[in-house]
Amino acid sequence: MRGYLGNQTNSRPQKSGNKNKGNPNRRRRRRPPQGEYPEDDGNVEVIPADQLEASKNSMNLTDLKSRPAAELATLGDELGLENLARHRKQEMIFAILKAHAKQGEDIYGDGVLEILQDGFGFLRSSDGSYLAGPDDIYVSPSQIRRFALRTGDTVSGLIRPPKDGERYFALLKVGQINHDSPENARSKILFENLTPLFPTERLKLEQGNGST
Repeated sequence: MRGYLGNQTNSRPQKSGNKNKGNPNRRRRRRPPQGEYPEDDGNVEVIPADQLEASKNSMNLTDLKSRPAAELATLGDELGLENLARHRKQEMIFAILKAHAKQGEDIYGDGVLEILQDGFGFLRSSDGSYLAGPDDIYVSPSQIRRFALRTGDTVSGLIRPPKDGERYFALLKVGQINHDSPENARSKILFENLTPLFPTERLKLEQGNGST
């Protein structure tokens, strides 16, 4: 009995230091990998209407990507960038945008959003068949949650060039979502939830005397 009772004093269950061990179904909040991706600082600002109208005459990433390399080299010479023609087109665009940013000028961009499993996303370009590319624009998880963004949304706004150690442009302020203001876009019903309307009358496609 003594041996039995003596063992009872140490039979109390020990508390585990891992709080998630008892709940295997608990999901951890994913964070974007640090380093090459811009940091999510929680910025969810919207571009004012007057600033959005003025942005039509500002520097635009999409416009730069559509220009030939010779034009970019000429633009670089005007900005005082030396030997720009010796670089790849992507590097030329990066240098031009950074030069404009140093002068305090606004830079804009747009694309079709693809949200990744980690919670952040990228604005893809039609020039690259909406596939991943070095000119994609990073969209933070905070912006995706704030504006209820979904994969396939067309988003435009104010962007910034990559900082040291980063690889991608980053979306600073949202201007439009699906060619409408962010406020109106949030109130729109999802396409899959709309009620379909079927034809109620016959459409006659014949031409002439009964011939097709």
